[in-house]
Formats: sequence, structure tokens, C-alpha cells
Amino acid sequence: MRGLVLGLLVCLPVFAMSVTSSVWAESSNSSHYQITEMQFGSGSSTDSCSDQYCAHVSIGDDSTASSETSAAFGEAKYSEPTIEMIIEPGESSLGDLSTERTGTKTTLVKVRNYESGGYLLQLVGNAPTYKNYTLKTPQTPAESKIGTEQFGINVVANTIPTVGAAIVQVPADKGVFGQAMPNYATSNLFMYKNGDVIARSLADSGSADYTISMMVNISTSTPAGHYTSDFSTILVPAY
Repeated sequence: MRGLVLGLLVCLPVFAMSVTSSVWAESSNSSHYQITEMQFGSGSSTDSCSDQYCAHVSIGDDSTASSETSAAFGEAKYSEPTIEMIIEPGESSLGDLSTERTGTKTTLVKVRNYESGGYLLQLVGNAPTYKNYTLKTPQTPAESKIGTEQFGINVVANTIPTVGAAIVQVPADKGVFGQAMPNYATSNLFMYKNGDVIARSLADSGSADYTISMMVNISTSTPAGHYTSDFSTILVPAY
């Protein structure tokens, strides 16, 4: 018996500070599905200022490449409160979704702050939708179940399915600079609510790398079609 197959298009988070913005490029497609990945170029930056602080937001600027990561923060030279973010597309295993397997995708969000009082990391967007039908989302943390319609995320390493990574504190021996919120902090448990704060930092200064893991399951009653969704990350500094 063949499993139900449907297509899924997901535009994952790019960045947001005081406003949201998305950049993506088609990377693979067929008559059955389409997957998009984010693409970052140089020369994309903006400054957001108020009477109390200025935030410089960039996509692909002032970063250095290495064999381990495609982007990294430059040398820190701060004279005032600062918060920075880099987003990388991560790994994708979506393709044709089936009742016989779980689709997954990750996005890496790197945040560095200096004398900001901490921050909140929020995810905004609707679950994948086809026409007027939206995939069901666990409203409390739930296990991934193949054959059961589910769309959820978390911010930890998982084994069922094998996806994601623990939050990386940079440097690792200098304290905790970021943490996942309770609903998104347990391995192998996923949920999603539009607008939820998924991670935060209580530290005035520090750096943390967050891996946002997405899990997608479908059932035999899930309408077949080309599902799409668009998400934005919102970084809220606590100045």
C-alpha cells in the first residue's frame, strides 16, 4: 500500500527586528513538490534607532566563512548596546511528504548581544496551508507520530525524528547566554503556536546559536496538494 504523498513549500525565517523581511530562492522542484532554501547575499543591512538604542541588522554582511559554518559574527567592537542576528538555512528532508515518513527541516539562528538586557526570539507565521486547509498543529508538546497529521517545532536535539541540535553557547565555558522556552525545550516533543516566543536570553551580553527544528507528518485524510507557509523570526531586545 502506497502512502499518501503531497507537496510542501516552506519559506523559513530570515530575520526581523522592528520589521520583518524575507529572502529566499528556489533550490529544487518537480511536478510533485517544491522546496525553497534561503539565500543570503552581501550589501543587505539597515539601522533601526530610537532615543535609547540603535540596532544594526544585516543579512550576509560583516561575516566570515569557515569549513564549519557559512557565516559568523565579526570582531566585536562595541561602544553602545548592540544586538546582532545571523540566519542560516540548515538541513532539509521534506520532499514529497508521505504517511510513511516524517518530513523535517532546520534553520540555524545565531544571536549576539552586548549590554542589551537580554532578548526574546519569536516565531511568526501560519502552519503549512493548501487552499483553505491548514495542517494540524499540536497546541501542547507532543511526540511525532508517523501517519498522524502534525506540524510542530522545537529548539533542541531530537532522535524521533533525528533532527536538530542543542543550543550552542559561545563561548561554552562562559555561562548560559540563551535558552529555549519550556514548550520548545524537550527532545522529541513538538508543538507550534503562531507568535510564540521560542527562546530567550536573560544575559546582558553573550552569544548563542539556536537550531529551530520543524517536524511534518500527514495522515490518509490530509488533503493532497501543494502546501505553502511563510515564517519570520522576530528578535525583541530588552533594552
